[in-house]
Amino acid sequence: MAAWKVDDVMTKAVVSVRPAASYREVVDLLIGRRFSAVPVVDDFQHVTGVISEADLLRKIEYAGAEAPRFFEGRRRRGERAKAYAGTAADLMSSPPVVVLSETPIAAAARLMDAENVKRLPVVDDLGRLIGIVTRGDLLKVHLRPDDDISSNVSKDVFDALLHEGADRIGVAVSGGIVTLTGQIDRRSTANLALRLTRQVPGVVQVVDRLEVAFEDTDTTGAGVFYVA
Repeated sequence: MAAWKVDDVMTKAVVSVRPAASYREVVDLLIGRRFSAVPVVDDFQHVTGVISEADLLRKIEYAGAEAPRFFEGRRRRGERAKAYAGTAADLMSSPPVVVLSETPIAAAARLMDAENVKRLPVVDDLGRLIGIVTRGDLLKVHLRPDDDISSNVSKDVFDALLHEGADRIGVAVSGGIVTLTGQIDRRSTANLALRLTRQVPGVVQVVDRLEVAFEDTDTTGAGVFYVA
């Protein structure tokens, strides 16, 4: 079963700026393209930083502000420095948080959450910019047609797992919700099938209505499994 990767959902026609780009050029780009951020790349297309709307707003936030206090914190000093920045090199947040194109989308989602970012520049094995992936892009996996999901569950889970008796399993999918019915020999096999079904791209929820002939493991727990 092939898990979806960043390469499957990212935007490949990515726009970037050079370190020498002016403040006004970056503003014009973000407004003109309706972007919320843009990566900064060097002459070799390596990502050196990212400029977001928040970085640009420091110039407005600190306009006319009083002189910095002697004991001003590091974060505050960094924000104030961006308020006086004139080029992308001084405006950008660095080092950038990037992701490889072969990264599973689940791992990319966890990285976005951990770093509190809304998008990730995508790089190749040499660190060169090849795309960008946003939170919205990661949700594209849940636009898969129900028939495609059903086919994956039947073939990649039950045909591969059971060898014999797969025809006794019913797979119904509606809005990404998979309902499993039929008879299966062992509870341990049923639990494995449920776990594998949850991993099929586009599955939102799995409803367990399987009948088990032999309880060979702990049966505590609910019959409805949600995708993390």
